[in-house]
Amino acid sequence: MRELAWVETALWGQQGHLFPWSPVCVAAGIGLYFGLRIEPGLIVYAVLAGLVLCLAALAWRWPGAFSPLVLAGAMVAAGVCLAGARAHQVAAPKLDFRYYGPVEGRIVALDRSASDAPRMTLDRVRLRDVAAYKVPDRVRISLHGTEARLIPGQRVMTTAHLSPPQGPAEPGGFDFRRHAWFQGLGAVGYTRVPVLPVAAPDTEGWPMRIFALRMAISRHIQAHLPGETGGFAAAVTTGDRSGVGQASLDALRASNLAHLLAISGLHMGLLAGVVFGGLRLGLALVPWLALRWPIRKLAAVGALCAAAVYLALSGGNVATERAFIMVAVALVATLCDRRALSLRSVAIAALIVLALRPEALLSPGFQMSFAATTGLVAVFSALRGVESRWLPGWLRPVCSLVLSSAVAGLATAPVAAAHFNALAPYGLVANLVSVPVMGTVVVPAAVLAACLAPLGLEGLPLQVMGLGLDWILAVALEVSAWEGARRPVMAPGPAVLPMLALGLLWLILWQGRLRWAGTVPALVALMLWTGAERPAALVADTGTLVGVMTAEGRALSKPRGAGFVARIWLENDGDLAEQPQAAARWPGTEGRIRRIALEGGTLVHVPGKRAAAEFDTCAPGDIVISTEKLTAPCEVYDARRLYHTGSLALSVGPKGLQVTTARESSGQRLWNSDGRPARRMARLDQLEISKSGSARPAAPAP
Repeated sequence: MRELAWVETALWGQQGHLFPWSPVCVAAGIGLYFGLRIEPGLIVYAVLAGLVLCLAALAWRWPGAFSPLVLAGAMVAAGVCLAGARAHQVAAPKLDFRYYGPVEGRIVALDRSASDAPRMTLDRVRLRDVAAYKVPDRVRISLHGTEARLIPGQRVMTTAHLSPPQGPAEPGGFDFRRHAWFQGLGAVGYTRVPVLPVAAPDTEGWPMRIFALRMAISRHIQAHLPGETGGFAAAVTTGDRSGVGQASLDALRASNLAHLLAISGLHMGLLAGVVFGGLRLGLALVPWLALRWPIRKLAAVGALCAAAVYLALSGGNVATERAFIMVAVALVATLCDRRALSLRSVAIAALIVLALRPEALLSPGFQMSFAATTGLVAVFSALRGVESRWLPGWLRPVCSLVLSSAVAGLATAPVAAAHFNALAPYGLVANLVSVPVMGTVVVPAAVLAACLAPLGLEGLPLQVMGLGLDWILAVALEVSAWEGARRPVMAPGPAVLPMLALGLLWLILWQGRLRWAGTVPALVALMLWTGAERPAALVADTGTLVGVMTAEGRALSKPRGAGFVARIWLENDGDLAEQPQAAARWPGTEGRIRRIALEGGTLVHVPGKRAAAEFDTCAPGDIVISTEKLTAPCEVYDARRLYHTGSLALSVGPKGLQVTTARESSGQRLWNSDGRPARRMARLDQLEISKSGSARPAAPAP
């Protein structure tokens, strides 16, 4: 009973400070859903929904010190239900085989791939000899042939290779299938032939009209600002990154300036701040208005409208939606005479984002954005009562800039290191000389250009904007060239980031001396990270590449091929080597068959038909990886078996080599199941049965 009394006393001491824990509880439920190995059934969701109602009613009927714990349980259960509902809501057909043939569809998105190739996303897709209920709603195709001028909304056709979204490059790694599921992508692929228009652009509906307007603005900006500068300007104004080259992207990432390229909280906040300040100053210059109207609130309304327009023009992706919600909460708080920036407003924004897109919790953008915002609000709230009169007036904004950059960098560094396997030690320096230029030159010039564009006078502001962006690109190229500008970091285990986040949130949100208990899970998480071990061997899900850990680092079985998978493995190892360098580490590279001895057995890689013809036999404890079907007395993973298991991770255990498959790690979920969604079965009635009896997609209605 004494322990219960202590808990009751501690909870009473948190009264008035518990609301910021709400998104933490909802996020815990969402994380629990994505961590499951089996997709919950309808009965589970019904039980959880009933539990939410019962716990909420219990807390309302018998309020007390323990009611926050009851509500926390209700919010965790609600988070599970939210994530499950969202996963079923976005359910769509996905391709379950490799396809080569004609592809026809309407262009709904344009961007660039990681290999710097232009890429288009199509909807209203048609595939030859594929039943309508199997045709994906959306496909994404990289263009490796002749680059044509792609017009938003235009119906095009090409001949392409398509395949289902690929699973994790290694068990427990980033699952692109899950990412594609929530994006509505049912197939990805590439083409090496020209893309041909087959119909005039169809911009029916406001999303397509906004997309067409965005691309028109992007082309207009790049006409005034050619080269990388124009691509950068288009990216920060319309979200169109297709004009930014891979070299510039790498430089921005290595210097920790990539956040200036993405339309995030910084851009949205700067835009709203510039519009708010400009409107308030302009209204204050009119005495009649300043004395009779609440010009501060009028400026907030104008800034909110400008932010909404910016959201629409940017494409409305998850990061921009999150940034808009943050700004909207702050501006609405201003309208309600509340503090614009507080942990409560950050919590409201997080709840809205998680309710609309629960899957955003797993994205680095969500984690980095809210980590930076929470850290900044917590630090500046703690310093609110600190006297700074001893500082000269000109030095105060400089100190604020340095402090905010340092806090944001420290808050986001663990997340960036976990997701991108790298740290940018010179990022603070690069941000200190770049962020002020973005706020004082680039964003005001962009706002002025938007205001003058209807008059055809946007040329001069765009040139000023280009000067600011040239400076940022020059800083990125200079800093990224410094020695040690990018330091590799080994990928952490799955429990590290949640444990670290819980510890730091406890340190920030809890009131009283007990808050220092949050340092314990944070330190444990860092210890687990530094002591993490990588798999002894990794196998690609196609069987075309094998990587074995050696004293020099991971040795790859091939110097070329499966380059994306090789890069992921090396980055997760914290290894800066390129694939040819890693392939040179493999011992005994004579012949087509690659063998390497591990503790507990020998790993044999048999890539291709010629290697399979040379293969003779193996010992019972060996593991053979082959792209062709083999019969042997040892464990064989050929292409067909790997298709079902996914990528492999091998570790040395007491019974020899132990194999973990991506299928085991991911479980049986909606996004990696082979069956088609039940709600799409209704599309069967859209089939037209030809005279030969083959099923083809029905022609769209005129």
